[in-house]
Amino acid sequence: MDQLSALLAYKILAVLGWLVLLLGLERLFPLAKVVGGFKRVAKNLSLAGVNALLSPLIVVPVSAFAASHALGWRPDWWAGWTGLVLDILVLDLWIYWWHRANHEWPLLWRFHEVHHLDEFLDASSALRFHFGEVLISSLVRAAVILLLGVPLLSVVVFETLLAFNTMFHHSDVKLPPRLERALSWIIVTPSIHWVHHHAIRRDTDSNYASLLSVWDRLFGSRSGTVRTPGMEIGAEGLKDRSFAELLARPFEER
Repeated sequence: MDQLSALLAYKILAVLGWLVLLLGLERLFPLAKVVGGFKRVAKNLSLAGVNALLSPLIVVPVSAFAASHALGWRPDWWAGWTGLVLDILVLDLWIYWWHRANHEWPLLWRFHEVHHLDEFLDASSALRFHFGEVLISSLVRAAVILLLGVPLLSVVVFETLLAFNTMFHHSDVKLPPRLERALSWIIVTPSIHWVHHHAIRRDTDSNYASLLSVWDRLFGSRSGTVRTPGMEIGAEGLKDRSFAELLARPFEER
């Protein structure tokens, strides 16, 4: 566990450094001129803080247990660097379908809606999730790890790449158009993911990919809407809420 603890510590430092860098860059070089203020960022980071407390108590132990009790059917060639790449592809494909399920299944949407109630987008939006969604996701992911025998190292590497890219594609950093077009063929970029946060439900229910952009093209969920700097962000017909109200939101009577 000492090696795992060190790996997780490096991951946390790297993710925090990337967050600070993006929060600075998107305020120096923004695409959308109107962004939320400090209170909004603090609210997003408070939600992230709740999940950070749960991570060592529940999320990491659940993943570690699943990895140590995984079914031992994996062939020898599914190891090393080849195995790591395949694990990343499998986990990214899983998270595409899990994200899609969070939009299509009403019970899961109750929790995921908290993420979409943000009326602006920046790097902090990538950390804005209800603890209920995080807990449910960790349990479902544990089943994937258990069934496919995914090593814990692969999980940590994937989660690190995912954290870096989700903060990037939620960010308000203005990129050279040619660079963003080129990147969008490989990874999810702000031009893709901002459409997913468009306050029009048909766009919200599209562009589900998180790391690699190929899944939406492959499974027909890519929106034809083009992002604009003035695009309205949020959940259609709803307004953002206070920190306490967001924690209670999934449990409200609808």
